[in-house]
Amino acid sequence: MTHSHSPAPSAGPESAAQPGAAAPLVKPPPAPGPDASWLQWIADNLLRGCTPESMLETMAAHGLDPARCEAALRDMDRNPGMVAARKWQQLQRKLESVMANQQKLWELAPHYTEVDRREQVSRDEWLDRYVSQGRPLLLTGLARNWPALTRWTPQALRDRFGDVEVEIQSERNADPKFEENKLALRRRVPFAEFVDRVVTGGPTNDYYLTANNELLRTPEFASLLDDIGSMPDYCRRSALAGSSWFWFGPRSTNTPLHHDTQMLMHTQIHGRKRWRFISPLETPRLYNTHGVFSPIDVDQPDLVRYPAFREVKMLEVVAEPGDTVFLPLGWWHQVASLDVSISFSFTNLDVPNEYVYVNPAIQDW
Repeated sequence: MTHSHSPAPSAGPESAAQPGAAAPLVKPPPAPGPDASWLQWIADNLLRGCTPESMLETMAAHGLDPARCEAALRDMDRNPGMVAARKWQQLQRKLESVMANQQKLWELAPHYTEVDRREQVSRDEWLDRYVSQGRPLLLTGLARNWPALTRWTPQALRDRFGDVEVEIQSERNADPKFEENKLALRRRVPFAEFVDRVVTGGPTNDYYLTANNELLRTPEFASLLDDIGSMPDYCRRSALAGSSWFWFGPRSTNTPLHHDTQMLMHTQIHGRKRWRFISPLETPRLYNTHGVFSPIDVDQPDLVRYPAFREVKMLEVVAEPGDTVFLPLGWWHQVASLDVSISFSFTNLDVPNEYVYVNPAIQDW
């Protein structure tokens, strides 16, 4: 705010000031102190561990009075709400330390950052190593004999279903939070039109037919399930129709960093996808303030804004046609299509697979 002396009020000729007389002085208003929104900002940043010096610098840059800001900082530490918040912060930090220590133990495994590639695993080994220990897995042989591997090409699907209208996500590039706002990006188009865009439109993240579009729940596409062959004995075939999803998109389609609330299998049918995984024990380092999403792009992480991510270890694997990824419970993942991609995911596992997450819903961080 610029402070200056205001001119004297205008007066008529009869009351004009005599030459040499002092003009009336109007006292400038004081610089504002922190209002309620700034007080919340102070509390948030004290709990985050920001230094008082950095906070005072920021508030001064926004035109707030330094003395009143210093007083607000002193008062905040005595505020009953902050005293209570500090107690809960101690409990949170204990939980974070438990997770961090457990993560260190996981990382002692000689091949922690490698995703196991197996042709098949028995039910007992799958339960023991991959479900209960929470390890991602890539199965190379699960879908080897599925008819889908030959029948699910873009052209073949266009020939079968071209006239059917489908729901897709569209205009994703215009929304930085396209996955969080996916319901607002729904569009309906003829399937043939969508296939043509995918095949000829080049690399893009702008349109995608995702699990959320529920294509397999439509009667026109139900026959696609006939192209799914045998499944391992830890899957319930009878539940497949209600627990499977179809994915179809162009090269460079990207699913941002998030975690699911169930375990799942994801089979690559056409093209390749790159999966990057992060342990659920790393959640405190992923700035998860809303839903099941992290704001971090693992391809280009902003380490100034998200410095804790610097310590995170990632696992990576590329799934090729016929490969099936097993996603353990709670593992964070960011997925990119390296080619025009068609894939199929399913959650009909013959183990408990309904879990509750109490997700944050913070919109102003």
